[in-house]
Amino acid sequence: MASGFFAILDDITALMDDVALTTKLATRKTAGILGDDLAVNAEKATGFLASRELPVLWAITKGSLINKLIIVPVALLLNIFFPAAIKVILVLGGFYLAYEGVEKIIEYFFHRPKAGHEVVEEQKADDAEKAKVKSAVTTDFILSAEIVIIALGTVLEESLMVQIITVSAVAILATIGVYGLVALIVRMDDTGHKLVNYSQNKGFLAVIGRILVKLLPVIIRVLAVVGTIALILVSGGIFNHNIEYIHSLFPAIPLIIKEAAIGLAAGLLAAGIITGGKKMVSIFKR
Repeated sequence: MASGFFAILDDITALMDDVALTTKLATRKTAGILGDDLAVNAEKATGFLASRELPVLWAITKGSLINKLIIVPVALLLNIFFPAAIKVILVLGGFYLAYEGVEKIIEYFFHRPKAGHEVVEEQKADDAEKAKVKSAVTTDFILSAEIVIIALGTVLEESLMVQIITVSAVAILATIGVYGLVALIVRMDDTGHKLVNYSQNKGFLAVIGRILVKLLPVIIRVLAVVGTIALILVSGGIFNHNIEYIHSLFPAIPLIIKEAAIGLAAGLLAAGIITGGKKMVSIFKR
C-alpha cells in the first residue's frame, strides 16, 4: 500500500519535472508574441479616465481569461482530430490583426479628431469604452490563439497530460504577466502623484514622482506606435509561417521587412473588402 502511494508520488514528481521543462521552453518560444501582446494591449487599455482605467483593464483581463478557456481545449482537440483547421483559423486571425493595424494608420492620417471637439457626452463615452473593450478582447483572442498554438507546437512529442498542463500554464502566465504589466503602466501617473504628495514635493521621491507623471504620456504615445507595428508584424508572421507559398517568396529580403510588407498588404486588402462591403450594404438599404 505504502509502496503504491510512493510510486504515485514519483509519477507526479516526474510529471511536474516534465511540465516545468516544457513550460520553460514554451514560454521562451512565445516570448516574442508576448512582447507584441503587451504592446498591443497596453495601447488598448490606455486613453480612459483615471477612474475607469482599472475597471476597463479588469474587463479586458476577464475577457482574455475566457478567451483562453475557449482556445486551449479547442486547440488541443483540433490538434488531435483536425490539425489542418488550426492553420486556417490562424490565417483568418492574421487578416483581422492586419486590418486592425492598417485601420489605425488610416485613422491617424485621414480621420484624426478636429480641435475644439474634445467634449464627449457620457453615453458616447460609455459606448466608446465598451467598443474599445470589445476590440481589445477580440484582438486578445487572436494573439492568445497564436500563443497557445506556439506553446502546443513545442510539446507535440509529449504525452497528452503534459500538453494540457503545459499549454494551460503558458496561457495563465501570459494573461497574468501581460495584464499585470499593463496595470503597472496605466497607474504610473497615480503612483507619481502619490510620491509627490507623500514627500511634500521635496527630495528624491518627489523627483521620481514627477518623472513618472511626465513619462506616462510618452509611454502611451510610444505604445500606440509600437502596438500598431506589432499588429502588422504579427499578422505578417502568421502568413509567413503558415502559408508555404508566402514563406518561400523573396528569401533574400530581411524577415522583418517581408513580414511588415505582408501584414500591410493583407491589412489594405481586408480594409478594402470591408469598406466595399459597407458601401454595398448602405446602397441596398436606400
